[in-house]
Formats: sequence, structure tokens, C-alpha cells
Amino acid sequence: MSKLAIKGGTPVRTKPFFDWPIIDPEGEKALLDVYRSGKWWRFAFGQGVELAEPEKGERSQVVMFQEDFARHHGCRYGIAAANGTGTLEMGIRAMDPQVGDEIIVPAYTYVASATCVMQNNCVPIFVDIEPDTYNIDPARIEEAITDRTRAIMVVHFGGQPADMDRIGAIAAKHKLPIIEDAAHAHGCEWKGKKTGSLGWFSSFSFQASKNMNAGEGGILCTNDHKLAIECDSMMWAGRKVGRPWYEFHRLGWNYRITEFQAAILRVQLKHLDDQVAQREKMAHYLTEKLNQIDGIRPLVQDKRTTRHGYHIYMFRYDEKVTGLSRDKFLKALAAEGVPGFSGYTFPLYQNPMFVNKKFINGSFPLGTQYHADIDYMKFKEKCPVSERACRGEAVWLAQNMFLGTKEDMDDIAEAVEKVLKYKNEL
Repeated sequence: MSKLAIKGGTPVRTKPFFDWPIIDPEGEKALLDVYRSGKWWRFAFGQGVELAEPEKGERSQVVMFQEDFARHHGCRYGIAAANGTGTLEMGIRAMDPQVGDEIIVPAYTYVASATCVMQNNCVPIFVDIEPDTYNIDPARIEEAITDRTRAIMVVHFGGQPADMDRIGAIAAKHKLPIIEDAAHAHGCEWKGKKTGSLGWFSSFSFQASKNMNAGEGGILCTNDHKLAIECDSMMWAGRKVGRPWYEFHRLGWNYRITEFQAAILRVQLKHLDDQVAQREKMAHYLTEKLNQIDGIRPLVQDKRTTRHGYHIYMFRYDEKVTGLSRDKFLKALAAEGVPGFSGYTFPLYQNPMFVNKKFINGSFPLGTQYHADIDYMKFKEKCPVSERACRGEAVWLAQNMFLGTKEDMDDIAEAVEKVLKYKNEL
């Protein structure tokens, strides 16, 4: 009789993992309060005031969330917007880059880390990742810097801060600003300092899968007053505080976030630190168990990472050791009641967008007076770790699983061990 559930055996687990999103009375009340107020957008409260000064009287949920979230992450200013992609776009625009400027981006990340560069007529230059953390590899950054480089973007991938010591030293040496894509890194810390405050500006996401969830949404955080004012203006179509409503001072977007989203995010922010601590505790417990299984190597938490958000828990799967393909392993694991994912199908530069150069007005600015042409497929030779992660190594587990119990972690480890023990059935 088969042992594996995929072959008719009894699964390790039949109950679901921790529900996401979290539905609770506090969040429900916050939403209903906004609904009943009839004030569903920030500017129902007026055009606002200088970012450094609090408003008086009845206040916008968006304004209060911006203040609360920025302060929680060690920043003076927060600009909430429709999504994290938008906040990245605005931040880069506020840097006033020139057409064809280059921004260094990790090869293993979501596409927004690169499209925000291209939406500003700049050029993403991809750099490989570290094998132990899947964060951008500082050793590969400096060789990618040219006289066109305008900034270094780090992605705190999966909730672990990038190596900000080494990257900060490189940035200082070359006089380059650091952009933090902190979409995965709510409440995380590097050497006791919050992510979001480690660069010139940062961008967080509140899309449905993220560790703070408003369905959609994002926020830019910074300690630079001028940049905050610029981004606040761009977020609402180029208006300027204190000037007439239909007077526009710069090209901007309508990237506003609603009062509903801000209200629910304010509730979630109260629970963020406890949830981060719980995810980290469960992740450490699971890592101890998975480290005992041949062919399974969890990613390493850097000792300088004093708070890891574990938006994604990742381990490296070694097909040569297990003798079983990652695809078959994941299907069998899911049948045991433990859903895992392979992550990205290929590194960012192998997306058809880059292969075929379907950018703004064709390949612009590549192959023009602003920048030489680039064959993005050649990055494959420079990014072996990213290639390996995509082609058969990386396994992802979702953040909500780590809000559960040690018994949940025991089930994950048991399911992994069981699939490998009875792999011959596959």
C-alpha cells in the first residue's frame, strides 16, 4: 500500500494553516467607522498641511497612518499610495534622474523593482544574489557600477535585510544613494535599526499577500523633507499644498490610497511587532528540524539581522542529493497538506519584456543617444545563483503558516521528510 498521499496514502495534514488575512472585530469597526463617516478619501479633510506639522481637529486616517508607520520605521515622513510599485516610481522620479541613468537592481525579485526604474526612462542593471540569503550580493555590486550609475536598489528579500554594512560602504565610496525596496520587510531590523530607514527612501507594499494587508497599497518612507514634499505632490497629480486645487506644478500620478485602507492598516500596525516575533520564532524552530534532512538547506539568517519578517520562508532543495525533481517534490508535499512554491520561474532579466525589449516606445532608452543597447540575456552568465534558485533550488513557504504553532511546524517537517523517505513511489 502506498505511503504518499499523492499515491493514495494518508496525508500528514488535513487542516488548514493560519488564516490570512486576519479578520477581527477591531478591523471591522475601523472600516465601518470610515464607511459611516462618509469621508472615504484623505482630501475630504482638506488639502493637508506641511508634512512636518500635525493637523488639528478631525484627522484623515491616511495622514495618521503615514505618521504612525513612518515613525514605527524610524522615519520622519511617510507618503501612502495605491501600491508599492507606485511609491518606488515616485521616489525615483523625485531623485531627478537623467534619461539613461542606471540603477542597480537584484536579479531575483519581483518585476516592480525594475519597472519602476524603466518608468522613469532609466536602465536597470541586474546583479546576482547571495546563495545563503537570496539578497543582492555586495561582492557583485561594485563591478556593476559605471559612470552612468545613479543609485543602488536593495530588496530585503523575504523579510531579511540586505547586508547594509557592506552595501552602505560601497554606496558611500561611490557617492550613490540607496533605495530600499522593503515590500517584504515590515517591522524588520538590521543591527537594531528598522528597515525603511537604512537608505535615502524606502518603499513598502500592502498587497494582499504581504505581512500588512490592505488588498492593495504602499508607502514611501524617508527622512528627506524635500523628497517627501515632491512625492506627496506627485501622488496627487502634481498639486502643491497651499495652492489652488486645480493648479498643477509637476507631472504626477493619481496614486492616492483610500481612508478604508489606511484605517485597516492602522489596526494592523498595532499588531505588527508581535506577528513579526511569532513568525521569527516559528521559522527558527522549523529551521532546526529541516537542517536535519539531507538535501534541504534553509536560508541563513544573518546574525546582524535583529528582526527577520519571514514574509517568505525559503529553503534550498538539492535535487542531486534527494534524487527527486523539485516539481515532483512540491506536488507530493502539497498532497500531504503542506503547500510550497518554487518562486520565480526565471530571473528578472529573462522575462519576455527584457528579452524582447518591450519598454516605453519600444526599447527606449536602449539603443539610442541616451544609452547603448543591452542584451539582457547576457546577465545569465553573471547571475549563476539567481539561475540556480529559479531552475530547481528555491522552495518558498508563505508567511501566514508561521503565525501558527510548533505543531504546524512539526507537520511541515514531517511532510518534507515523508516525501523524501518514500520518493521511490514517485
